[in-house]
Order: sequence, then C-alpha cells, then structure tokens
Amino acid sequence: MSGYCLIAPGHPVHGHYHDHEYGFPQRDERELFERLLLEINQAGLSWETILKKREGFRAAYSQFDVDTVAAYGERDVERLLNDAGIIRNRLKVHAAIHNAQVIQQLRSSHGSFAAWLDAHHPRDKADWVKLFKKTFRFTGGEITGEFLMSLGYLPGAHARDCPVYKRLAKIPPPWAVTSR
Repeated sequence: MSGYCLIAPGHPVHGHYHDHEYGFPQRDERELFERLLLEINQAGLSWETILKKREGFRAAYSQFDVDTVAAYGERDVERLLNDAGIIRNRLKVHAAIHNAQVIQQLRSSHGSFAAWLDAHHPRDKADWVKLFKKTFRFTGGEITGEFLMSLGYLPGAHARDCPVYKRLAKIPPPWAVTSR
C-alpha cells in the first residue's frame, strides 16, 4: 500500500474518514457541501488539521445547511472570522457562502448538487477542474481533484491493495462505471 492507505487505517484522526468516507459515493446535499467546504479550507494546511476542526466547521456553518449558509451576511462573516474552531480566512469564508448560493442554483438547473455532478460525469480531472473553476469559487486543481476523488468521481482514493478499495469495488463508485 502507499500514501493515505498506509498512514490512515487505525489512526485516531484519519482512520474513520479513510475507512468509511474517503472515496465513497455520496448523494446528500449537506454531505457534499461539507466535503467541498472542508477541501477548500484544507488548501495550504494538512488534512489532519481539517479533520480535527470538523466539528467546529459543522457548528460554525450551521450543520452545512446550504440554504442557511447561502443567506449569511456580513455579521456571519465576522463571526466566522473570529471563530478559533475553524480556519479563519476571509477568502475561504466568502467562497463557502458563494458556493452555497451556487448549490441553490444547481437545484434549479439540475434538481440537486449530486444530479449536477452526475450530469457532468465522466470527465477527466482537467475537464472537471475547468468546470469547477467556472462554477464555484476557490476550486483549483488540487481542491477539485480531492473533492471528486473523495466522492468517487475520480479514481485514486485508495491503493488497489487497500481493504477499503475492495469494499468500494462492490458499490461501485462513479469512476468505475464507464457509461453515463
């Protein structure tokens, strides 16, 4: 095994995420928004830092309720920038609010965030990155790639010899399904 699959199993912070979330398809809007928000906040930091602050993010961002976050105003921005339980970065805070508003628009155009992802699958990473940069804020190549890998739209979340890879193969994740 290599990479994350080597360090994460049994790790007190990474273990559960690796074994039960990373690479697993997800349809719930809150879960998708949470994953996007966490990936954006990870930029420049370790994933362990983000996982340790996950509950803080959950509390600060209204349990990742898209409609609530989309309606955040300047008072909420200031509250978030003063919350030591999360990453206090103005660009990332504004991106979270903007991206919640985008997800609301995706409901109108596609029915849901998950349906929008499905409508654009399959794509290679470069095409996904172009689409995300056009659609969302603060979604460069690494953020978009990790977001999509974490949800099974792109391969690579687990090494082939990782036990979780074998569990995922039974689902299968979207990347393993070749036709639309």
